[in-house]
Amino acid sequence: MSALLSHLVRLLVENVFRISINSRLGESLHFFIYDSLKILLLLSFMIFAISYIRSFFPPEKTRQVLSKFGGFTAHLMASLLGIVTPFCSCSSVPLFIGFVEAGIPLGVTFSFLITSPIVNEVALVMLVGLFGLKIALVYVITGVLIGTFGGIIIGKLGLEKYVEEYVYQITTGQREEEKMTWKDRVQFAKANVKDIVKRVWLFILIGIAVGAIIHGYVPENFLTEYAGRGNPLAVFVAVALGIPLYSNAIGTIPVVEALIGKGVAIGTALAFMMAVTALSLPEMIILRKVIKPRLIGIFVSITGVSIVMVGYLFNFIL
Repeated sequence: MSALLSHLVRLLVENVFRISINSRLGESLHFFIYDSLKILLLLSFMIFAISYIRSFFPPEKTRQVLSKFGGFTAHLMASLLGIVTPFCSCSSVPLFIGFVEAGIPLGVTFSFLITSPIVNEVALVMLVGLFGLKIALVYVITGVLIGTFGGIIIGKLGLEKYVEEYVYQITTGQREEEKMTWKDRVQFAKANVKDIVKRVWLFILIGIAVGAIIHGYVPENFLTEYAGRGNPLAVFVAVALGIPLYSNAIGTIPVVEALIGKGVAIGTALAFMMAVTALSLPEMIILRKVIKPRLIGIFVSITGVSIVMVGYLFNFIL
């Protein structure tokens, strides 16, 4: 199917647009059209099933589940729930407040907040489609480990005093869990297909456009010299560049694909992806509403160092 789509796009570029596929413009245009269709089709087919699974894990249930565990198990469960629970920077404040109100320890809360944006289940499906099951599984495992041990470290440091005082005074009340029938879940999944595609299509196209420019116009020697396997600081550079940017995992995957295609090590490219999704500047600004700057700095430092270590691990084993 992938080969057929690539061939059809090639015919479109050469016969309709009259652009040689061997030219830089032709390569970029083929990359953009092919990846746009492939990713959007993949999303359209998979988002329904993913949304149906999501219907079983509303925020209230997530808090109820986490409140039953303690110690290492609580951190691990928080990270695993982060995979299937919808989370973005806009929902970080209400989720944080809800977790604190439910009595969930601060470290466990951060295990969830770290893993959820890194291991987005939609992005996971795309990773499998673009890079194979092996890379996708390693990405998931390392993302869960970053969340688990990052949360443990934050918990051990006793940083509760760096949470804004008003957070502990908020009482949102326990809501009754909404009982959803099979038909309700199907409708929920259908609505999410429309909603999610509507929210992410621009990120996808921007990411693919950047990837297309890299694929067609950035010289291979340039990328391999500064971000290839021969540069021991490449992972540090990738993470430092990723932190100020804002996108989600879905939008960064086409960029990662283009970087890898140009000779950038897999670990370096995926470390960039993790930094963009887990440590974006807008998310830090929003989190400032509920936690103080020192805790934000500790959170960024722990997560950033962990991502760097994971980047080098990827480069070593893949």
